[in-house]
Amino acid sequence: MRDVLVLTALELEARVLARQLELRPVSRLGFPAHELERSPASGGLGRLRLAPVGLRAALLSDRWPALTADLRSPLVISAGTCGALAPELEVSDLLLPESVLGLDGERLNVTPGAHAAALRLAPGARQGLLLTSRDAVGTPEEKAERFHATAAAAVDLESALILAWAARQGCPSLVVRAVSDTARQHLPSELGRVVTPEGRIPVGRAVALFLTHPRTIPHALLLQRGTWRALQAVARLLAALIE
Repeated sequence: MRDVLVLTALELEARVLARQLELRPVSRLGFPAHELERSPASGGLGRLRLAPVGLRAALLSDRWPALTADLRSPLVISAGTCGALAPELEVSDLLLPESVLGLDGERLNVTPGAHAAALRLAPGARQGLLLTSRDAVGTPEEKAERFHATAAAAVDLESALILAWAARQGCPSLVVRAVSDTARQHLPSELGRVVTPEGRIPVGRAVALFLTHPRTIPHALLLQRGTWRALQAVARLLAALIE
């Protein structure tokens, strides 16, 4: 039986996925986490655990010991949303990249067997390359520049860091992401300041942003809808993987 550890950046992503997958909260870890434990008769999955690790996986090294203390070389899945770089991608399109381009141009590969299993369940998913960026890529011009420079279909802030960490721990890995914003969509830089490094979105910060920068409201609402649709797509595939 294979244990699975699903890692997101934001607490919001973890909560939505946990709700969709009907996971129960785990209070003993001291930070937000959810899990599903199967009996041996259920097949190939042992324990599924899900937790946020902050923007740019900032909390991964601190949370890893508690997350994995009772897991057996888990399949580590970087899950959540991403921004499209390829102009043909639309909101909620699913990505199963074979490789992730890291912060210094290094290429990190997911585990072939895990990727093949996921692709059998989602044959229409985009494959190829995902880019992990140091900073958010928010304007159509920036997205086009990154697309032409790297040929990556989409961008996030964590997957390369998660894959590199999993490799150092001797764990297999997979990336399951879906598009929350298209290559044509503009994301004001102010939206990124609402999120804390720990992956939380404090209500006070959001209210203050909308009061001081009301022009960001329609962009935030569009991103919110895109994020919800993207996480639904991710949850469907994760549910199929654990059946």
